[in-house]
Amino acid sequence: MSKEVIVKEAMKTNLAIVKPEISVLEATKIMKKRKIGNVIVVEKERPIGILTESDIIKKVIAEGKSAKDVQIKDVMSTPIIVIEPYNTLEEAMKIMGKCNIRRLPVIENDKLIGIITQKDISRISPILHEISREWYDIKVRDENYYKKQIFSGKCEDCGILSANLKNIEGRLLCNDCIDALEYNE
Repeated sequence: MSKEVIVKEAMKTNLAIVKPEISVLEATKIMKKRKIGNVIVVEKERPIGILTESDIIKKVIAEGKSAKDVQIKDVMSTPIIVIEPYNTLEEAMKIMGKCNIRRLPVIENDKLIGIITQKDISRISPILHEISREWYDIKVRDENYYKKQIFSGKCEDCGILSANLKNIEGRLLCNDCIDALEYNE
């Protein structure tokens, strides 16, 4: 009984949308006011690009250009890589990793409906951890299923980060803590 979290469940829908003709300075004021690191560039109600903090640093500041004199359309990242709302968070993470990006606009029926970021996915992770523990407590039919699974996160005994945690009596433990338990028995 596994339920994968989909992009639609974690995405933000309150987007900062701008026209391609506005200046980078105007865009940065929007980003500052909204406390975000990007704006989506839209033309005829369709996303055509994204302007990120990285674009501003690399294509405006590092080039010695004036943010008030540069239009977004000249420095935005385009074309943009997008994702659909019913893809899983795992698929979103894979796309971000392969394409070396931190944000994915979410498109449904050619319409921009949201954005998912690495931060959004990170915020979901603790919830996913709790859900997996609840599923364990419900006693899924195949009790050995969880014993075979390997998890990544913090060991519940020593607190160290590990990509090789195992479920021991309902707790996620690293190999050192598992060895210590076996030694003490």
